[in-house]
Amino acid sequence: MDIIDRKIAALVQKNSRLSNAEIASAVGLSVSTANDRLRRLAANGVIRSWRAQLDPGTVGAGLCAFMFVDMHFEAESVAVQALAARPEVQELHHISGAHSYMMKVRVADTAALQRFMNEQVKPLAAVHRTESFIVLDTAKETTAVVILDPKSGRPIA
Repeated sequence: MDIIDRKIAALVQKNSRLSNAEIASAVGLSVSTANDRLRRLAANGVIRSWRAQLDPGTVGAGLCAFMFVDMHFEAESVAVQALAARPEVQELHHISGAHSYMMKVRVADTAALQRFMNEQVKPLAAVHRTESFIVLDTAKETTAVVILDPKSGRPIA
């Protein structure tokens, strides 16, 4: 990726609804060249998907919780696949330290969280311990990735 690709990636990460003409103008390319670069970024997996970011509360997923999930090695891969397949699970990370995994979950409320834990998490053979943290307020939440200029090392705005 050259600096132009990085600028295009930064632009569409900030606003994926920009037209090809707007992207081209912002990076100083013709529309067809910008479109070719955009297609290549998608084909190479730099751009993983195009989607809307929804307000969780308005769609019935107002409670956010983080969980540490400790697992036995036996059946761990089965449990990881089962959890990763659940729509309530937004993130599932294998982590270092005292716990096996950290999971971010969004559900309607505490009753839904309890059902999810009792019906989806705890019955998994590998799971031997969980610890949950309910989010009270969110100061920042983003999926944006910092894109650096390779020459200056500074973020591309």
